[in-house]
Amino acid sequence: MLPLLPVFTFAQATPTPTPTPQQEIVQPQQVRPLPGSLDTVPVFNSNSPEVVQTEGILLSTFPPSGKKAANAHLNFPFQGRFDIFAHHIAKATSPEDLRTLYLGVLLHNPSTQPVTVDVLQAASYLSQPDAPFIELPPQTENPLGTIFAGPGDRVMNEILRGRRQSIFPAQITIPPQQSRMLLNLPIPVQTLEPPINGRSTLMRLRSNGRVYAASLAMFAKSNADGSERSPTLAEWQQLLETGNLAGPRDLAPTPPEAGGKVIYGRVAGVAQGSQWQAQLVDSPNVRYLSIPPRGQAFSYGLSTLTAGRQGTNQVQSAPLMVRYPDTAYQAHGNYGIEYNLSLPLYNNTNQQQTISILLQTPIKEDELTQGGLRFLTPPAAQTFFRGTVRLRYSDDRGLPQTRYVHLVQKRGQAGEPLVLLNMPPGDRRLVQFDFLYPPDATPPQVLTIQNVKVEN
Repeated sequence: MLPLLPVFTFAQATPTPTPTPQQEIVQPQQVRPLPGSLDTVPVFNSNSPEVVQTEGILLSTFPPSGKKAANAHLNFPFQGRFDIFAHHIAKATSPEDLRTLYLGVLLHNPSTQPVTVDVLQAASYLSQPDAPFIELPPQTENPLGTIFAGPGDRVMNEILRGRRQSIFPAQITIPPQQSRMLLNLPIPVQTLEPPINGRSTLMRLRSNGRVYAASLAMFAKSNADGSERSPTLAEWQQLLETGNLAGPRDLAPTPPEAGGKVIYGRVAGVAQGSQWQAQLVDSPNVRYLSIPPRGQAFSYGLSTLTAGRQGTNQVQSAPLMVRYPDTAYQAHGNYGIEYNLSLPLYNNTNQQQTISILLQTPIKEDELTQGGLRFLTPPAAQTFFRGTVRLRYSDDRGLPQTRYVHLVQKRGQAGEPLVLLNMPPGDRRLVQFDFLYPPDATPPQVLTIQNVKVEN
């Protein structure tokens, strides 16, 4: 019989598991620039300051005339199709100050006629309790949209499915020379430990006249009994007229072409482009995409950006038509932008080929220093992508399939096949790949077409 030893002796004697050594794997292959381009739909992009601790104006496209802080108003009217994207975090400055921060989005009709704004799709969610950052597998079928981690992930998932959350009306009418609230929602922290919470919002809108927009941050007002209430339209309007930019301000970006370390900054401005549509083909003169040779692959960059072009020499970041001087020069990351990619695959060989399609998160590079994409095994600890993608294609039986797949990828993660297609000689198969680039993701990613080398 073994003598009884103190528990701490066992603990000391148990060897600590040796962590798996991380290796870098180079996947020799071509990375192609993504065909197509962003559309011209303007996007009200409110993401700076990301962490909001002082009340004020987050982003205003109102005219500066008559406003106390003229530099806070960018004078950009919207008409027709436009989007509103907002992604902000409330973080208590001390344990004694746990007031609820409200996010308000206000639209103003400057004309002498009523303006109608259609809310085509819209969603807004909190980190807590709506969409906590939970651990999820790398790949999960998500047919009902119930799989998500984080508010940005959940919002993009809803918009991808064409939904309008029930808290949003289908339409609002703004009387002449008046304003209306499009959003007036809390970011509570009082019951959370640590006291920090975030809210992500995306709205696709269409107006039949000119409107100005503003996103604003204000702490809850107090009722006579000490309870909190949401700010009124009049209180939001007063903040817009007399307030300054909200704070604290984010780190200022590196000027373009400055060289050295790149600080991207956070976005606060109007970006140009809501959707990127493309047909991935061999050349503009043909209507097919030839599959790679057996055992080989090629990729297309997704959300490539300055200093992260993956050898494509392509920056996909949406340009900013107006912005604040201390915020990002481009909409790096393309948060909230929808990619609609068609892949008309063609097996131009005389043998059956097995083709896989993957989303991957390689190590970020501007030029491919190793002649291909670099991955880590095991991947790094940092999560670089969490979101749902949609695949539409005909399977090997010829049956049409529509699948929603939720992905979680770490830095350097090679990913798993989203779909496997067994293509006979001469077979043509159209695959459509769609997703909205989620907030809290870190670009770039790649879409890879791989010819699997089947072992005999």
